[in-house]
Amino acid sequence: WNGIGRIDMVENRLVGMKSRGVYETPGGTILFNAVRELESLTLDRETIQVKDSLALKYAELVYAGRWFDPLRESMDAFMEKITETTTGSVTLKLYKGSVSVTGRTSAYSLYREDISSFESGDIYNQADAAGFIRLYGLPMRVRAMLNKGI
Repeated sequence: WNGIGRIDMVENRLVGMKSRGVYETPGGTILFNAVRELESLTLDRETIQVKDSLALKYAELVYAGRWFDPLRESMDAFMEKITETTTGSVTLKLYKGSVSVTGRTSAYSLYREDISSFESGDIYNQADAAGFIRLYGLPMRVRAMLNKGI
């Protein structure tokens, strides 16, 4: 496994003391990287952010021995729902302790080269960006005007 998934860390225990832990999870690390890549293809930004924030709470619940907590069960239901389309294929390269993605596909991919290339197209029009930029930057313009006393 060439050191993939090996970590040596100082961590906080449940009771507050620090301890040193050395962990080896090559299979878990490889699967985690593949799943994250599929999520980046099939989930939108906000869903990924919510999922990541809930993952921290989920880990706390499990670490604290609260496996049968209704909150944990509800989080499972949420995760199952949002990842219904997280399926596909990921190709990885494993080399000297690192995991690199070399390819990914999914029938549910939100990435569309014909849209995101920023070239000419029917769905994305570069002229739309000017209005968006003005609106998106409006709070900063108001702040600058306020700072200048305008």
